[in-house]
Amino acid sequence: MTSRIRHLDAAAFAQLSAQQPCTVVDVRSGAEYRSERLPNTVHIPLQELPDAGNRLEPVTPGDTLYLLCQSGKRAASAAQALSQQQHCELVVIEGGLNALKQQGVKLERSKAGLSLERQVRIAAGALVLLGVLLGSLVHPAGFALSAFVGAGLMFAGITDWCGMALLLARMPWNR
Repeated sequence: MTSRIRHLDAAAFAQLSAQQPCTVVDVRSGAEYRSERLPNTVHIPLQELPDAGNRLEPVTPGDTLYLLCQSGKRAASAAQALSQQQHCELVVIEGGLNALKQQGVKLERSKAGLSLERQVRIAAGALVLLGVLLGSLVHPAGFALSAFVGAGLMFAGITDWCGMALLLARMPWNR
């Protein structure tokens, strides 16, 4: 038996969660979660979901798990992964935390850590700058680093999949 997956827009979730308690699993990175989060959520980063079955116990077939990330993409991936492990209804909150903020949902915030998106921008900018400096001062082949990062950013923008973000999410400071 696999789980049923459905999608719920942020406005409907905001209204539902105001009326009844909901079990929300936040699949963002540790740094993202620490910086701002929906109160009373279970935090399990997307890359840890395969080993996280016991953190969701006891989940019964009649239960509903609401899946949340920053924009909805990782939550949809989490639903696919969990559908083989859990036998309950899985609901992806469309638009993620960004959409919930637009709905005026109250969040808990702390100043610790940088969001994963900011970390990607910093790392990409540093690598592009390094490539330009290497190309200008050491050898023209150094420009290839800047080209590689630029191509990666284009790929991430087109596909909405970012390898650098996945790599950074596994760093110790993001756990």
